[in-house]
Amino acid sequence: MCHNSEMKHFSNARVAEILNEMAALSEMEGEAFKPRAYERAALSVEARTEPLAETLTTKGEKGLEEIPGIGKGIAAHLAELFATGDFAEHQRLRTKIPVNINELVAVEGIGPKTVKALWEKLKIKDLDALEKAARAGKLRDLPGFGARSEEKILKGIAFRRSAAGRLIIAAALPVARLLQQKIAAFPEVEKVEAAGSLRRMKETVGDLDFLVVSRTPTKTFKKIIAFPEVNAVLAAGDTKLSVRLELGIDMDIRAIPAASWGAALNYFTGSKTHNIALRARALKQGWSLNEYTLFPTEEALYKKLGLTYIEPELREMTGEIEMGEKGTLPSPIAYDALKGDLQSHSTWTDGARSIEEMAKAAHAAGLAYIGITDHTKGLAMTGGMNEQEFVEQAKEIDILNKKSKIKILKSAEVNIKKDGALDLADDALAKLDYAGASVHSHFDLSVKEQTRRLIRVCEHPLIDIIFHPTARILNKRPSITADWGEVFAAAKETGTVMEIDAAVERLDLHDELIKQAIGAGVLLSIGSDAHSPDGFAALRFGIAQARRGWAEAKHIINTRRVEEMLRLLKRNKKSTP
Repeated sequence: MCHNSEMKHFSNARVAEILNEMAALSEMEGEAFKPRAYERAALSVEARTEPLAETLTTKGEKGLEEIPGIGKGIAAHLAELFATGDFAEHQRLRTKIPVNINELVAVEGIGPKTVKALWEKLKIKDLDALEKAARAGKLRDLPGFGARSEEKILKGIAFRRSAAGRLIIAAALPVARLLQQKIAAFPEVEKVEAAGSLRRMKETVGDLDFLVVSRTPTKTFKKIIAFPEVNAVLAAGDTKLSVRLELGIDMDIRAIPAASWGAALNYFTGSKTHNIALRARALKQGWSLNEYTLFPTEEALYKKLGLTYIEPELREMTGEIEMGEKGTLPSPIAYDALKGDLQSHSTWTDGARSIEEMAKAAHAAGLAYIGITDHTKGLAMTGGMNEQEFVEQAKEIDILNKKSKIKILKSAEVNIKKDGALDLADDALAKLDYAGASVHSHFDLSVKEQTRRLIRVCEHPLIDIIFHPTARILNKRPSITADWGEVFAAAKETGTVMEIDAAVERLDLHDELIKQAIGAGVLLSIGSDAHSPDGFAALRFGIAQARRGWAEAKHIINTRRVEEMLRLLKRNKKSTP
């Protein structure tokens, strides 16, 4: 059993990075099965809310082995990592292939095999060297490359650089919550809260902001500096501390008087444009508003301004002030509003656990139903299923439903081909309770082609939902470009639901498109895209995304009981052609 005093510090996000690095390095070595094993383990760790260090401390290596996707070998590696700061296999591969693998594979279109070719032929080991070589035209002569590949890589590098320094919220939030708990436990601390973009539940965050009411701020700051999560002190004063976190971003902690808590929390939550509007409104009323104005609560501040309370997720200056004045703000979907999850995966394709285990985990997460949406044959890398395999899976689901505590729905994540055709026959689709379809390739089609492709899917009578519609990967791949007004018009006309994919690396649809879809009268769903039991925790981020898009419970089909939800799907409406 490990003890905290003996352990090195690694956040779950950092462990997932190392496991992904191992997946890529193993693939470069030509290993057949190890890459997928490391990838599955990384996905589980990334989705996990409990810090691995805590699991290891309380349950040892056996506790790690209980995590989906982590077998005996990987558990031993992780135990060694926490004990010594690294593990032998990782050191061996890093020495043999001394490239910044995670930096390179984060560029869209570059995989481990490409990295290997770039290293062996051109000794490219990082992003800077790759960009230099691409600009010099040195990539086009490599086997499998060309001028078009160079152009795509340069675009990918530019996108990657534009996202530099920002973490996806799912990586930042668990660390922020842990730090908040630790600070709240100090005897001299009366109150502590995370502010900034984290409190507004933005998709990515550039830093962490905390407010603290403390009787002895300098004492509190000294304790924070000693946290293992803190890598360096950037500035330390009487009322503000700035540190660099192991997570790779900065954290600012401000000590404020309790009497100004409401004004300070509002100010440091933002957004900047929202704050400017509030200050201008105060001036019009003949008084001055800043972070030190005496408001003990945010509610009191908004009331004084003549506004109904505006939830943090809505504070982006997109009409919330005007609606707050009229009292017509939406009632954003509550964080406990979902009754079911409409996208999840099992070991039939690329999931880490059986259908039964996923159903049990969904029940434990408080859900009443779950859709099993394993991949179809066109997505070979996931072990996609053919028509006969869906028949076999349906038999298993029928058996499980006789004893399951929640309803298990038969579904599929159907692959959308370049022209909008599907890779599963209609007779197989008709046997499902519902079906979703996703874009997994041909991301760079023209706006016209991509729009036509998505509209064709909307027009299919047996595709009920379009999963992760823009196909983006946060910090790695931009959204596909389509005329979303036209797509949403087709979705409304055909009764096609648009998904908010809650997977931590997707959060797709994004908030502006959610708002646009609702405006067009399109119904939405929220799916975890869980590949392991821990994946259901991502639903919180999907709900946050929905709230940022001004979605209410009535806009999200899986806030309803299963029978009512199914009646809303196009295949169950008599008007469907």
